[in-house]
Amino acid sequence: MIVGKGLRKAFRRGILSSKAVVAVDGVDIRIDEGETVALVGESGSGKSTLGRLLLYLIRPDEGKVLFEGVDLAGLKGKELRKLRTRMQLIPQNPEDAFDPRWRLYSSLAEPLRIHGFGRGEGRERVLELVKAVGLKEEHLSRYPHELSGGELQRAVIARALALSPKFIVCDEPTSMLDLSTQAAIVRLLMKLQRKMGLTILFITHDVKLAEFVGDTILVMENGRIVES
Repeated sequence: MIVGKGLRKAFRRGILSSKAVVAVDGVDIRIDEGETVALVGESGSGKSTLGRLLLYLIRPDEGKVLFEGVDLAGLKGKELRKLRTRMQLIPQNPEDAFDPRWRLYSSLAEPLRIHGFGRGEGRERVLELVKAVGLKEEHLSRYPHELSGGELQRAVIARALALSPKFIVCDEPTSMLDLSTQAAIVRLLMKLQRKMGLTILFITHDVKLAEFVGDTILVMENGRIVES
């Protein structure tokens, strides 16, 4: 379903520097429909960069990304925007995912409004989402700082699911949570995957967690996949 071929991405050390750090170095990866691939590695190994390359949030210097057989390099404007509804990111820091000035309802309804949902249809969808992730309608009137870490992560998951995506990159979604809350969030993700037929790239530095969630485990080191 999602394929990366020969992906390479380097970043300059600074604006005035000619030296570059290679974050992803010639990676081939394939994630089949409905599969969870756990990508494990130390901080700085290139995991998050690879995830963003697959979502085409950043463009590769070399290589290509295919989503359902379509080369993303050939898409622009409306075509790429339409495709983005089917590919979503659950970021590592839920605190940074929402505008602190907006109540939760506004944050969840925003992607629906952008993609043409009417007000009534959008509200119905938001209510479905909060129920699906284990939140209550009363949470919708709260600001992000009024939610616990677990509630905020559930809200991030709800927004990622708003447009019914098929492929999700989970970028260490439990790293900021205590152990009991981590377990609840992981169980929720696995339940939603079965229910919605999601394809997931689960990024983590925790080998035990990777073994628990992954159908396949890939080990990344210095920008390369070194073990499968």
